[in-house]
Amino acid sequence: MICKKRTIFTFLMIMVLYLSSSLTCFAAGDGNIDNGGGSMGQGTATDIWHHEDGVRVTVVALDGTIVSVPFDLTNFDIEDNIIHFGNVCKLQYTAGASLSPGGAYSCSKPGTALPQIISRTAVKASLEEIKRYFCSEYAAQLVSTKTGILLDDLISGNYKLVIEPIAYFTHGGRDYAMTATEAALYNQLSGGALRRTLTSLTHQNLPLALFLEQPDLGYPAWTGTRDGKVPDSDIISSLGIGIVTYKEISNTPVVAPDFTYRVDTDVITSITLTSTTEVNPDHPASVTFQIFGQSYTVNNIVMPAGSSQIVWVKWHTPSSPTTLSIDLTVSGASTAKTNFLVQIVSLDENPPPDPQATDTNPGFRIPALPSDYENTYVTWSVWNAHWVPDWQWDSDMKWVYGSYQEIKECTEDCPPNCTKEHKMWKIGYHWEDHGSWVDHGEYEFTATGYYASITGNMYISPDVTIPNYPGNYMRSGYGISETASASVASNAPADQITAAQNAITYFPEFDYATYWRLLTLDWNGNFVFKSNPYSIQGRNVHFTPVWFPDGTYTAYTRIIDAWTPAGMLSINSNDSLQIQGSLFDDWYSKRE
Repeated sequence: MICKKRTIFTFLMIMVLYLSSSLTCFAAGDGNIDNGGGSMGQGTATDIWHHEDGVRVTVVALDGTIVSVPFDLTNFDIEDNIIHFGNVCKLQYTAGASLSPGGAYSCSKPGTALPQIISRTAVKASLEEIKRYFCSEYAAQLVSTKTGILLDDLISGNYKLVIEPIAYFTHGGRDYAMTATEAALYNQLSGGALRRTLTSLTHQNLPLALFLEQPDLGYPAWTGTRDGKVPDSDIISSLGIGIVTYKEISNTPVVAPDFTYRVDTDVITSITLTSTTEVNPDHPASVTFQIFGQSYTVNNIVMPAGSSQIVWVKWHTPSSPTTLSIDLTVSGASTAKTNFLVQIVSLDENPPPDPQATDTNPGFRIPALPSDYENTYVTWSVWNAHWVPDWQWDSDMKWVYGSYQEIKECTEDCPPNCTKEHKMWKIGYHWEDHGSWVDHGEYEFTATGYYASITGNMYISPDVTIPNYPGNYMRSGYGISETASASVASNAPADQITAAQNAITYFPEFDYATYWRLLTLDWNGNFVFKSNPYSIQGRNVHFTPVWFPDGTYTAYTRIIDAWTPAGMLSINSNDSLQIQGSLFDDWYSKRE
């Protein structure tokens, strides 16, 4: 999230916050974590969840006594001027602590990324991944480092780890960080402001991100809804917390996915084989990929001694987000790893919210364009082997008895007309060569090189249904159309590459990050916007916000998922048009 400078609370709001009442708390035991959640509401330009989450971590004794200062972890870059209420644990709110605005916000980004904590549209947080992360040796060492508690003491069974989900969001045009408990308390103090504007976040997915399976520390297990809205009282008493006890620490390493692919996409998964000895057609290598219940075998792999060879398989990803593993069986060569974790994600989860004529964003500043990595050219090669013959006589001398010829030079006893030598047949032991012609050739290896490159562009324009404006100008609040295209050039066989299959467009009003549109292919093979559900005519458009200031409006598109054995090709592009006035100017008439 790109946080902007925000004004602080008014004096009146600060006074209201200090008048907050005491709360109750909820905790968990060993492995005592569960979760839920559902789809997210749309929000508005001034009330948006940025899909950024994290956790607040507190170490407590077995009786619930807090023994460490709570600290926050997140995968995102959160600026220190975000509005928050200090590093206060749910147990402290239970003991009577009130909401109080904090100073500069402090959080840490772990070296191994957190799993997704809060569920969102089409992408549910994985309880298994959350448990595996926080029950791991890595997490224990991280907590030990952050709190100063010796690792041996932390995992002795005398402590519990309290974790609370945190959401980073915009409310009323200001950026906030809140735990589920803080959001419920704030909602009570603000007369229900959060439930009115961000109900799917603050009263569903945030509090249901973590809750207890078993009662612990005097707090009940949650037995209510797992995917519906919940009241402030239930959040404060029973939701938004999980607990880990390190009685039997897991040594399973926490790892990020080896590969991340999009749903319903042709992909190419590659590995590298190596061998210290020659792998030739007489004794070739082979690899079998086990992927999502299917087997894919690559045979007749060859390579010179001491070299390597990329081996790949093309396959199609599932139509729904999931996590799966790829297992390899390798013969005739070696590879560094034979099991891979694969994450299949959906890009069609963050469409922009329904634009409203009443939306405002007075503090908006046009953000800089992203500088995402792009990969427009790759190369790879395939080893081939052919036999080069080298015929040589292999002698095999044997001492045998029988007739044989003896050759002598001419002497005085030579027959008439003999000039230099003559042959005589004799019988007896002699040496005979029983050898044969033998091919002492060898395999010669050559590498066939391949390349692939991608070019692409995108164009935006005012939708053809809006009032006519000259050139590339339009008023804010109307829709824009987009056409994006990409071309892949390669000298490789067609089955070794794919075309670009996905394109995603980001917009300045959402800082090129919060929301995006997944484009679809039209009958010409171009990427275009999908039909907008908020368009009365079902137009393939994106509506610009009515509050967008006059000037340049630039959309940014990433064209991705053109796969090769050497990885994915991708290219980024952007295009602009000019905003002059708003759609309200077309509805205004001046009367004398």
